[in-house]
Amino acid sequence: MHSFVRTCKKLREDEAARLFYQIASAVAHCHDNGLVLRDLKLRKFVFKNEDRSLVKLESLEDTYILDGHDDSLSDKHGCPAYVSPEILNANGSYSGKAADVWSLGVMLYTILVGRYPFHDVEPGSLFSKIRRGHFNIPETLTPKAKCLIRSILRREPAERLTSREILEHPWFASSGALGEQEQLVPEVNMEEELEQFFR
Repeated sequence: MHSFVRTCKKLREDEAARLFYQIASAVAHCHDNGLVLRDLKLRKFVFKNEDRSLVKLESLEDTYILDGHDDSLSDKHGCPAYVSPEILNANGSYSGKAADVWSLGVMLYTILVGRYPFHDVEPGSLFSKIRRGHFNIPETLTPKAKCLIRSILRREPAERLTSREILEHPWFASSGALGEQEQLVPEVNMEEELEQFFR
């Protein structure tokens, strides 16, 4: 995925939505089953088919298996461009799932914009930008795409969408990512339906 996005520079919203939905689904599935992925980035996802329409999570390397519902972690893991503010600030523990969600936000931004939301060649400067949480979203993106990015890349972990909530965002439906079968309304013959009541 990483090299694909670099080659394309950025993806159209419909294509981005289709691929990102699969990425977010994989993360939600892991979270639902007590796994925190930690070092989450585009390089962890690869294409399953020739036409590059299906992606899969390539490895569970660096994954942390939760004991119960508490997803508090204290060790600092991650790729600098994808690391969340709370990992940089944490002296104690942080929510592993919320940190994964932040990484999803970085992925989404990168797929749609063609660059990282926070970028600097100097690590110290990069980390201070991430801590501040300020980034610019190009006006070329649709309002729903902007809304989803802003709902994920929130400095406060508790304010971020969960991986499951991401999948319910209206951006996916509006960009056709959910497939036609989920958006079709079944045809109903009203005359036949009404006849049942007036026999």
